[in-house]
Amino acid sequence: MNDRIGTTRDGIVIRGARILGGEPADILIRDGLLVEIGQGLSAGESDETVEAEGLIALPGLVDLHTHLREPGREDAETVTTGTRAAALGGYTAVHAMANTDPVADTAGVVEQVWRLGQEAGYCDVQPVGAVTVGLGGEHLAELGAMADSAARVRVFSDDGRCVSDAVLMRRALEYVKAFDGVVAQHAQEPRLTEGAQMNEGAVSGRLGLTGWPAVAEEAIISRDCLLAAHVGSRLHICHVSTAGSVELIRWAKSKGWDVTAEVTPHHLLLTDDLVEDSPVGSYNPIYKVNPPLRTRADVEALRAALADGTIDCVATDHAPHPVEDKEAEWAAAAMGMIGLETALAVVQEAMVETGLLDWAGVAERMSCAPARIGRLRGHGQPIEVGAPANLTLYDPAVRAAVDPAGYASKSRNTPYQGLTLPGRVVATFLRGRPTVLDGKLT
Repeated sequence: MNDRIGTTRDGIVIRGARILGGEPADILIRDGLLVEIGQGLSAGESDETVEAEGLIALPGLVDLHTHLREPGREDAETVTTGTRAAALGGYTAVHAMANTDPVADTAGVVEQVWRLGQEAGYCDVQPVGAVTVGLGGEHLAELGAMADSAARVRVFSDDGRCVSDAVLMRRALEYVKAFDGVVAQHAQEPRLTEGAQMNEGAVSGRLGLTGWPAVAEEAIISRDCLLAAHVGSRLHICHVSTAGSVELIRWAKSKGWDVTAEVTPHHLLLTDDLVEDSPVGSYNPIYKVNPPLRTRADVEALRAALADGTIDCVATDHAPHPVEDKEAEWAAAAMGMIGLETALAVVQEAMVETGLLDWAGVAERMSCAPARIGRLRGHGQPIEVGAPANLTLYDPAVRAAVDPAGYASKSRNTPYQGLTLPGRVVATFLRGRPTVLDGKLT
């Protein structure tokens, strides 16, 4: 086991951090735990001191939806480069999606991904298992074997593809109940999105691009909420993107059904009109993503839903691609955006600066809720004595233009290049061991 993932033996005193944006306090870390929180804590001779005046202390962020590409597409990302990017973004744990090559549909593959994360040591990697064999949508994968594996898989998803067969989806929901698993659905009715290129609306009409209707997402969400209620199972909705989807999820929750949902940073900030008019020109595939960027009305609905808890958490859907896969004509370009290194800044811009969330709310939606949904042990816990020392120190006061040239990710397909965003992750601690200090990997 890489000793990077172990716990620090000497102590660390963090001085003057504002826990969840509150009053300044000192935090003492020892043996991977938070052992004391208060004013004027004394440091031992062997303790390291981290000055954190003006910085906000958050529990280490947890991502429910990351594409690390390994095995199979190491030209786009590896577990090491992806987790380095995650640490720089303030993350201490990520859930690695199953659409690798080979697909993570067996105990062997999920254990491989899990062990790669252990060896890299920059953050915990929790594999997501495929729902169906090879993401083919025809036969259930080895859900039980993956759940019983060393990786302890609890989230299953064919993300990138929808489990469109209602009978198969029902069986998956029934199966995961045995080990308190959850099926995370990529809500996209395939027949309604054949050849779809961007959000169906006025902009797609003007640009002559095949539209991607909101109902393609909403139809699957409504069906699967009913199925989850029928079998009494847990359902999670990936990357919600429409106002109609928000209303369906709100309705399902009002019934007491065990339905959760996520929204990506880019769907909280960007709109479909960027495809027509943006600083990088029209038809730029940097804005091509699945689900597509939607309208300003959808963005406002998503923000409100995240604020009121209808949407439970923020998930990056970090989707790295090599340059040749994105710098192509629109129809041929790959869908997806990277997001681990900018997620917290975008959430500050979209939710905190607008008064919709405070920092305690950010902690709930970017750490506590995703850890809870993923049944991830040791993460997403309150910053209190006795808790694992998984922490992020964040400076909300700085503003800077996004420059992907210095990213840890192998890929550069960010839609924020040149955009000025607030905030900077100054330090990240994984079980008390710094993975990032002064904004740099350790």
